Amino acid sequence: MPLTDSDKQYISEMLTDALSACCPPMVLVSQSKTGMEIIGNVSVPYGYSKTMIPGMYFSSFVVRKDMVSFYLFPLYGQVDKFEGLAPVAMKCLKGKTCFNFKKKEQVISSEIKAMLKFGTEIWRKQGYVS
Repeated sequence: MPLTDSDKQYISEMLTDALSACCPPMVLVSQSKTGMEIIGNVSVPYGYSKTMIPGMYFSSFVVRKDMVSFYLFPLYGQVDKFEGLAPVAMKCLKGKTCFNFKKKEQVISSEIKAMLKFGTEIWRKQGYVS
């Protein structure tokens, strides 16, 4: 059964609150009814040409037709470090950094906040957040 509009709104509001709690130190890039994106607060060289970007991508979410997709870039290459923090959410991990939530019960506020807190610590160690 696809998500109802009220379930999508609930998940969107919960993720908005969780991501907003990361700002500062993170920086809000965009926010709308259908999504939100935040980045680190330190300019960093990026890509082959080492072009300076305003901040390293950290996390975002987007409301889709039949799910809400949540992206957490610090997860990349470190899935094992996050598994104990969010056992329910980890069942929704598709790919390397994307969670596809198709049920309201899959989104647990404490798990999302724990992952974001741990991700912020990783970004701080990497020098993407001051």
